[in-house]
Amino acid sequence: MAFRHLAIDGPIGSGKTRLAERLAAKLEGTAVLERAENPFLADFYADRPGAALQAQLFFLLNRHRQLSSLRQADLFQQTTVVDYVFDKDKIFAFLNLDDNELFIYQRLFDLLAKDVPPPDLVIYLQTPTDVLLARAAAREHQPEDHTPRPDAEYLKELGAKGMVIDASAAGLKRELRSIGDRMTTDWLATAGPDGKAVIEAFRK
Repeated sequence: MAFRHLAIDGPIGSGKTRLAERLAAKLEGTAVLERAENPFLADFYADRPGAALQAQLFFLLNRHRQLSSLRQADLFQQTTVVDYVFDKDKIFAFLNLDDNELFIYQRLFDLLAKDVPPPDLVIYLQTPTDVLLARAAAREHQPEDHTPRPDAEYLKELGAKGMVIDASAAGLKRELRSIGDRMTTDWLATAGPDGKAVIEAFRK
């Protein structure tokens, strides 16, 4: 298969892990799933000084360890589906770290990124905001999941840093769907049977 390393991205609750598992099974490959456990998250959500950097570095090092070990084991000779994109880690870093912490983080990220092979294909999942919130609410009732739901204060902080979260208009959704369909058709024209297999597995 031409695409040996597939990465799936999207908002929390969009179904990245489930799709990664289904694609890996369909393509007879390996699913690499992000380890959500982070011993510094509780302190981060409690606003303890320094916890943001600790939590961010823990995630970064875990992701690096997973993907670099795959390269060392030469597992990319078979199809590997990852339920995250390594470079996206920087988005959360820029949102949560101060300038001094970012300086430390950026230097480490630049060193580690050299060991991480880029994906051959990235699949981005789009999910309506109301569906994401419903899934987040459902997760709150699961004892093993302690990830807090974004509140008004958090959304306000994101807005202050230039990120606006709002529901998409129906017209915009139709346009994006139309663009996505055209891009998929154009891509399938050159991707051949391997690309078709990925799309068919995704649509099931």
